[in-house]
Formats: sequence, C-alpha cells, structure tokens
Amino acid sequence: MAEAYDLIVIGSGPGGYIAAIRAAQLGLKTAIVEREHMGGICLNWGCIPTKALLRSAEIFSHMSHAQDYGLKATGVSADIEAVVKRSRGVTQQMSAGVGFLMKKNKIDVIWGEAEITAVGEVTVRDAKKPAVQPQNTPPKGTLPIGTYKAKNIIVATGARPRTLPGIEPDGDRIWTYFEAMKPAKLPKSLLVMGSGAIGIEFASFYRALGVEVTVVELLPQILPVEDAEISAFARKQLEKRGIRILTDTKVAKVEKSKSGVTATVDLPNGKQEKLAAEQLISAVGVQGNIENLGLEKLGVKTDRGCITIDGRCATNVAGIWAIGDVAGPPMLAHKAEHEAVICVETIAGMKVHGLDRGKIPGCTYCDPQVASVGLTEAKAKEAGRDVRIGRFPYIGNGKAVALGEPDGLIKTVFDKKTGELLGAHMAGAEVTELIQGFVVAMNLETTEEELIHTIFPHPTLSESMKESVLDAYGRALNI
Repeated sequence: MAEAYDLIVIGSGPGGYIAAIRAAQLGLKTAIVEREHMGGICLNWGCIPTKALLRSAEIFSHMSHAQDYGLKATGVSADIEAVVKRSRGVTQQMSAGVGFLMKKNKIDVIWGEAEITAVGEVTVRDAKKPAVQPQNTPPKGTLPIGTYKAKNIIVATGARPRTLPGIEPDGDRIWTYFEAMKPAKLPKSLLVMGSGAIGIEFASFYRALGVEVTVVELLPQILPVEDAEISAFARKQLEKRGIRILTDTKVAKVEKSKSGVTATVDLPNGKQEKLAAEQLISAVGVQGNIENLGLEKLGVKTDRGCITIDGRCATNVAGIWAIGDVAGPPMLAHKAEHEAVICVETIAGMKVHGLDRGKIPGCTYCDPQVASVGLTEAKAKEAGRDVRIGRFPYIGNGKAVALGEPDGLIKTVFDKKTGELLGAHMAGAEVTELIQGFVVAMNLETTEEELIHTIFPHPTLSESMKESVLDAYGRALNI
C-alpha cells in the first residue's frame, strides 16, 4: 500500500490538471491518474487542435481572396497532410506543457486506468489500449500501478462522443471528431449530423478547404443553445459560404458503401430525401465517462450519464467529488477549470462562491465566430423579464470594415426596470475574444450606465459592444 494523499485526481484534462495544481498550491499532497494523454481530450482532441485546424482554414480563406486586400496570390492550395501535422504539433507541445506543470508543482503522476475501490482508495491498473490513438508515453517519474489511499478523490474523467443506434462511427465512412481531426485526405463531400459547436466548426473548416458540406439538424435552428436571432444570422453567413443546412430534419437511416454514405433524412414537410457524401461526421453531442470507476458499488448518484454534484462539486458520497464534463453540462473546458478551483478550495476548507451557470460564456469558432453569455432574448422573456434589446452590425464599425469583416452582429439584452445586463450574443470576427468583456461586466453586476460611461478604444471591434448597449437605450451613434 503506497503512502496516502490528501487528494487524488482521476483524469488530467483541463478540469483535472487545474485541480491538481490548485491543490498543490494550497499545500495538499496530490497525485493525478491519467490513462491516455496529459491534457485530456481538450488539449489532444478538442479545443486546441481544432483551433489550429480552423486557423489554417482562416488563413487559406484570406489567401484565396487576397485581391480584396489589394494583394496577389496565385496557385493557392491546401495541403491537408501539412495542416493536420501542424495541428498535432500544437497538441504535442501543449500536452508536454501539462506534464511540465505536474513536475513543477510536485504532483505525482500515476499512469493507468483508475477505479475507486473504496471510499478513500483508488486502484490503478494498466490502461487498455485507446480505440482511437495509441497511448502516449508516460511522463518520466510516473508512479507504478497499484492501490493508493486518499482523503479526497476528484473524478475528472471527461466525456466522449455520443453515438446513435444504427449510425455508429466506424472510423472509415462515419467519423467522430477524432477522425475528422486527422483526415488522410480531403473528401469531396461531407455530411455533418448535428449543428452544435463541434458540428458547425467542422462544417466551417471543411467548407473553407473546398469540400461540399451539408449539415443536418434535428432542432429548428442551428447552434440550438444560442439566441435565435444570432443563430439565424450565423446560418445566413454559413450558407453564403456554400454550406447547405437542413433544420427540423432527422437522419432516419445511413447506408455505407465503398464510395461513401447515403443518409435518408426526414424533412419538415413530411417528405424524405437521400443525401450522398463521401464521409459523415456524427456530432450529436457527448456523454460522460462514468463507466468502470466503481461509482455504482459506492452508491455515487448519477443522472443521464453524468455524476450528480452540488454547488461545490461534492457527490452524495463524502470524500468523492466530480468536475467538468463528467459532472454534466455545459460541457466546456473553462467551466471544468472553474469547477476545479471551487472544488479544491472547498476541500481545503476555504469559503468559496459556487459556480454561477448564468455567467458561463459559450464560443463557437466557425466562420463567422459565435459567442454568448447569459440569457437569450427568449429566455429572458420566459423568465418574466421586461427587456430592452440593443443591436449593432459590424458594417457600422470602422475596424470591421478595414479588416474586410463587415458581416457581424452584436446583441445585448437588458432588464428594462433595473438596467441589469442579462445577456450578450454575438456573431462575427473575433467575437470569441470580445465576449469576455461582457462576461466581466455581468460578473461585476454592471448596468447600462457603467457600460455607457466606459471608454472603448478606437478603432476596435469592441466599439460595436458599446454601440449595442447604446442602441438598447435609443442612443446609438454610428448607425
């Protein structure tokens, strides 16, 4: 039996490794268990590599219409092998960085597959070979498999792609985001099933490189969690870029052949249509990794494939905690990181604020980008709020026009009675960077008065944010 820890973290994704680092900062003897790759899905197969791919697509798009900027570029083409190689290189650098942080903070790393065999006890066995990618080489100094004691255990095992019966990914014609991230060659045509952030980002990436793309969404709008007006704006821009989008449409059946797939879809008018493509990406959501952890034996409560937690990330079993995707939606890396700090500081006996789910920003890195925080207009009205709505289009912003990015929209939602900023919703260039301004404002309980009195630098895209606030109060200056 190895010596006991104050904390063992299972999983080294953005929730897990942040939890381990914060625990070490607070003087807790800490270990982290990982079975595949340091940094988890986010660094290796999600947030980071997809952004590297999308950056390549963005630059390719700019090069393809260089003449719009008074420039000449001939013979422009995309080398998908080189694009993927760059993306994987970025991933390797970031994953190695997490390993360095573990060493720097004197956090023990145990390489293998963990099971909570009793309260306060974690048994680590040799990891089974991952289905998608060969297991990474364990970092130097990794502790041996075996049984370890811990006063507290945090489950941070993340999530995996959800599959639909009869449309299971096979790694050949039907892909998850794993295969979509490292294609050996570009398909001529692609069918994307699901229009959440993952589906729309891949649709945007492949279309930018010249692939014929069709997106099928079961719900009435793409990006279903977004404000309806912003979703409609984004859809129009994506369709202008050549993406075919079918909403209120169900994939009823998928047939595979040597040349591709044929999907039979049920259209909203009651008719059916057959859609043929070389590849299909299944992007119908993710589900928590709760299996084989020993949770059932210990009586840890779960709900719809995720671990049930309270506002401080505690489960119903003392000493067992959960954070990140495995603890339920929204399944976002930054939510996992924030939960990690809340959880560890609670374990350390500190007074902490619980997670305010109403102030978690969401970002989709398609072209155009989409970002939001807080209540949509519809949700605010459903909550009984009397609202003021502000809008400002990028076409009225000098920086956006100078960048050649005039297609964008900023929308703000205020409480008419109190002036409270209830939500902000954006589509356009760099809105995933701009949104944090509204997140900070909401966290500080800002009203329209503070925002109107704030000086925004000129010329910047951020001026559109202030103009949207001004518009909500009938004071817009540049449109």
